[in-house]
Amino acid sequence: MKIYSYIILMAVTTYLIRMLPLTLFQKPIKSRFINSFLYYVPYTCLTVMTIPAIFYSTGSPISAVIGFSVAVALGLRGKSLPVVAAAACAAVFIVERLI
Repeated sequence: MKIYSYIILMAVTTYLIRMLPLTLFQKPIKSRFINSFLYYVPYTCLTVMTIPAIFYSTGSPISAVIGFSVAVALGLRGKSLPVVAAAACAAVFIVERLI
């Protein structure tokens, strides 16, 4: 019975998080600050979830840093996501084999 109360509580919480903005903000938001803040929230959340996974998913921090560096360098050069991901994975693989 305890597990069902947890599931119901999680469902209500998830529903409220999704429903409240739709009911509270029916007019377009005109504040430039709030619009800018809301624009960058998804990027911030994605970064906060991805960066720790990058550094803790490899066998050593050295390979993680090298893979991250390769990904950032290729990303800044405008390469596509599959190219960046494949090159970073290859760099980590090579460094892991050398260490």
